[in-house]
Amino acid sequence: MPTPDRTSLTEIVDAGRGILESGGPARLTMQAVAERVGVRAPSLYKRVRDRDALLTLVVEATANDLAHRLEESDPTIAGLARTYRSFAHRRPEGFRLLFTVEGADAAMSRAAVPVLRAAGDLVGPDAALDAARLLTAWATGFVNMELSGSFRLGGDVEEAFEYGLDRLAVALRAPLATAPPAPK
Repeated sequence: MPTPDRTSLTEIVDAGRGILESGGPARLTMQAVAERVGVRAPSLYKRVRDRDALLTLVVEATANDLAHRLEESDPTIAGLARTYRSFAHRRPEGFRLLFTVEGADAAMSRAAVPVLRAAGDLVGPDAALDAARLLTAWATGFVNMELSGSFRLGGDVEEAFEYGLDRLAVALRAPLATAPPAPK
């Protein structure tokens, strides 16, 4: 008779996400996850090939969480940016890994859908991808600087975020002065 399952893949991934947020990527080990879910480390290998696979699963779960939050948020550019920022503050380590670990392409594509839709509403379907990339790059840079404590010149960071959102929306609504250069 086979031994009963003492943990599930969901429990393993949830434990991994918790360890990641409390200790950073260096603390996310198979041993740490095994201890958290109450099994011996070799038992994890029945469900997860190795640490790289664990990282991919954690990033995929994080990306799915972000996609769900964006889908449920205020569908405007500003609403999506605020949700994105809020998510990054709740899950800073997972947020950082979204951009460094491969394997969550499908989930990241789902997270892009509401942003593409809002960008298309603002600039039209032909420029939606460019506008979504602009917004995502700005918001990601702003949030990464904020999370790392890089805003050291004083002032209100919340006001600066809202200022940036307002400026981006104004710029995106404005007609282009000239046609953009053709891609090479």
